[in-house]
Amino acid sequence: MTGTPGFQHGNALVAPGVRIHHVVAGGSAPGGRTVVLVHGYPQSWWCWRHVVGPLAEAGHRVVAVDLRGAGVSSRPARGYDTWTLAGDVHALVRDHLGVDGRVAVVGHDIGSMVALAHGLRFRGDADRLVLMEATLPGTAVHARLASDPRHWHYAFHATPDLPEFLTAGREREYLRFFFDAAAADPCALTPEDLDRYAADFRQPGAMRAGFELYRAFAQDDRDNRAALASGGILAVPVLAVAGAANLFAGVNEEMAREVADDVRAVAVPEAGHWVPEENPAGLLEVLLPFLAGP
Repeated sequence: MTGTPGFQHGNALVAPGVRIHHVVAGGSAPGGRTVVLVHGYPQSWWCWRHVVGPLAEAGHRVVAVDLRGAGVSSRPARGYDTWTLAGDVHALVRDHLGVDGRVAVVGHDIGSMVALAHGLRFRGDADRLVLMEATLPGTAVHARLASDPRHWHYAFHATPDLPEFLTAGREREYLRFFFDAAAADPCALTPEDLDRYAADFRQPGAMRAGFELYRAFAQDDRDNRAALASGGILAVPVLAVAGAANLFAGVNEEMAREVADDVRAVAVPEAGHWVPEENPAGLLEVLLPFLAGP
């Protein structure tokens, strides 16, 4: 792909009929980790375009994924619960790429839900988790905010068939509204960036796949609650990140401490919901020291 020099694109068959596109950069310098970047909705690996290079330059091997249903990955009929998505990520990193060293999983938005599910399902596999800008199923904060008017899209996206019908042929317009509504700086996403996302979501089944993420929230809640009840909260260090201009800044630490006991909570200035795109330099200021820890 153009605009991504030094990035290697690949595809991995992680389950029958499920092909996961991913981008790899960097090597395995002493002390470096494999840093797995997991996007949210309505995005793809492209949301990390400003941070992949600096992370690789810092000595980490970076793997940015397109989750099933997103970007140019497969769009199967089912499997959009975060437990299954975490399995896709685990199979990509450990089985397909053959990573056997330290791994950090960095999630944004629904990618954070996947990162949490990865931590709970594969305990001890990752030694660092970054949870950024998402309500986490299985927590009291998630239950409380699900009915907040600012999360109107939770119910809309979860409604069967209707959102697909209403957004058909209007994918770019819907995504523009969605991005602008949660941004502190809407200009952080250029028209070219929006074109890229819109092109992905115009593909057959793509909008349905995105909405299926929200239709799986009830299952995500059950899976996480069961895992927390049986195994307790996570012991690995967790960096909880919010955009300072977004509503998560007020609940970030409270929510993270429901799922982990070693938490550092930060708010990135000059950013709303889309932190990696609105203020990538500010994100890297907190992310790089966290990843450099023992």
